[in-house]
Amino acid sequence: QVQLAESGGGLVQPGGSLRLSCEASGSIFSPNTMGWYRQVPGKQRELVATITTYGTTNYQDSVKGRFTISRDKAENTVYLQMNSLQPEDTAVYLCNFRWRVVQYWGKGTLVTVSS
Repeated sequence: QVQLAESGGGLVQPGGSLRLSCEASGSIFSPNTMGWYRQVPGKQRELVATITTYGTTNYQDSVKGRFTISRDKAENTVYLQMNSLQPEDTAVYLCNFRWRVVQYWGKGTLVTVSS
């Protein structure tokens, strides 16, 4: 089992920044992929960004150039730096850990972009 603890969500004005953190604990096997997804009520959950143990990243097109994912392997923690936030970025952001075909989800942290 892997437990994921997210933090860093909140309310921010358009154009502002937030940094999300997610710490994984438990049975951590490598190599693995950690990442962030987001979900808006009534819509499908969508990938935001992922990063592998080796540092390979993948981003949704709409966040490229604005969001940066990184990880501290020693701490099993993944970060999502979000800049130039827009109202359409408003969602619950969920941390994901994946090893082979097994994956775990965090409970989510709410990000609200509004003036």
